[in-house]
Amino acid sequence: MDTIYITGHRNPDTDSVVSAMAYAALKNALGDRRYQAARLGQVSDETQTVLNRFGVQPPKLIGDVRTQVRDLAYDTPPTLSAAATISRGWQTMQAEKISAIPVANEDGTLFGMLSAGDVANYDMSSVRNPQVAEMPIYNLLSVLEGKILNADGELRDSISGEVTIALPVCRENLLFSNRDSIVICGDQPDMIRRALEMQVNCIIVCQAEVSQDLLDMQTGTCIISTQYDAYRAVRLIYHALPISHICKTKDLVCFHLDDYIDDVRDTVLESRFRAYPILDEEERVVGTLSRFHLLKPRRKQVVLVDHNEKAQSVMGLDQAEILEIVDHHRLADIQTNNPIYVRNEPVGSTATIVAGMYQEKGLMPTAKMAGLLASAIVSDTVMFKSPTCTQRDIDVANRMARIANVSLDELGKAIFSATCGDDKSAEAILYTDYKEFHIAGHDLAVSQVTCMDSERLLKRKDEFLKIMADIRQKKKFDTVVLMITDVLLEGSQLLYVGDEETIHQAFNIKGSENCAFVPKIMSRKKQVIPMLSGLWG
Repeated sequence: MDTIYITGHRNPDTDSVVSAMAYAALKNALGDRRYQAARLGQVSDETQTVLNRFGVQPPKLIGDVRTQVRDLAYDTPPTLSAAATISRGWQTMQAEKISAIPVANEDGTLFGMLSAGDVANYDMSSVRNPQVAEMPIYNLLSVLEGKILNADGELRDSISGEVTIALPVCRENLLFSNRDSIVICGDQPDMIRRALEMQVNCIIVCQAEVSQDLLDMQTGTCIISTQYDAYRAVRLIYHALPISHICKTKDLVCFHLDDYIDDVRDTVLESRFRAYPILDEEERVVGTLSRFHLLKPRRKQVVLVDHNEKAQSVMGLDQAEILEIVDHHRLADIQTNNPIYVRNEPVGSTATIVAGMYQEKGLMPTAKMAGLLASAIVSDTVMFKSPTCTQRDIDVANRMARIANVSLDELGKAIFSATCGDDKSAEAILYTDYKEFHIAGHDLAVSQVTCMDSERLLKRKDEFLKIMADIRQKKKFDTVVLMITDVLLEGSQLLYVGDEETIHQAFNIKGSENCAFVPKIMSRKKQVIPMLSGLWG
């Protein structure tokens, strides 16, 4: 079954990570085991504190959901050994109705590719050059369904020579004239005796018996019997050679499971092979890819939680299939090709919505999951002081805390004390909860850091402003804002670069120090973004 990724936004906060984990657990508990929680960035110190508190590992890190080779319905034909016969290779292609098969070494790594064209070219060349070299005796017996008749033949491991059919002519005009020959004959005792006297490499007797006196001759010649006629025997002899003699081994074009289809398509357009081998992470062959596989590729499937804005979502979202959105933010710019399930509610945390979905499905979360959900709600509502917080957030958080047997006050203190350690760089702090927006033709970024001692962070103001200015210049943003939200002061220190006039007007700021404390401003979603949208709109 194809994995369905449930992912939060880039630079994930605790609500984003936990909501993805909880929703995946809910989906899987209801019987659909395809769902897997994912994250789009490094886990913040705050989130790691929460995960450690409940003994949970962070979700899988993904960076791109563009279609990859592993998403295609590629072929998985048998992979033959380089020692297998050409006959076996041809039979396999006929049975599988394919024109090329991969050839592998003993450890499963790629040796080469065998195509129907390779077999055809070899067949044509064998007409003009009827020589075979170092053909394993076991291969010959296999394709001829034959057996060795004499003791000398048992001593041979391989056969070489020019393939010759012995016609019923006089002894003086025998068509084989040297010892380095593979002679094919029928019920022709004189021919067999003459070939034995010349000590040819091998005699293949078709649909006939050989007298014991001929078998007793010690000449070093291998005598093989087969039930095939002479014509078929000749063709089968050439097909007894190992695949390694004719398959393509140089200038191969191959792909890996993790290769993106955009790159694969460009490479395929520049080459003319019928099929391309596909390799896994250990360079072992897992299948083959043809041009028609690229015509209608399967797309990765995703569920978005805690966001619905393309700039905040996973890279390559245009190539993915969005199945659901569960969020508590404003509706933004994500578009889908088909109708999907959307649940967007005006609450303070996506975790509140997900916890409610557990109740709706009649499923109680585990104590660990309940603790995670409670922590996410406390984090996103800033200990219930954010203007986005609703009574429902408070009620759900208390219910989850009871199930997990934890104190919300203790969780809050642990969460907001972990964000701003002195050992963290200013850049790391800035990117802890960083989001980009596009509003009415304006591009901006707003980062938020929630703490219990904003004065300590303000000592690093110059560091923050320099990084913000670099971001603005590099990405050509109109404005970059950092909210240092103080839980105890119930307000935010705003640091800003760019469109200062708009910032001053939006938040009634006096002066031009690129920094100001704004009381009661606790929410980026419900206060900062709407203020700027109102002015720019």
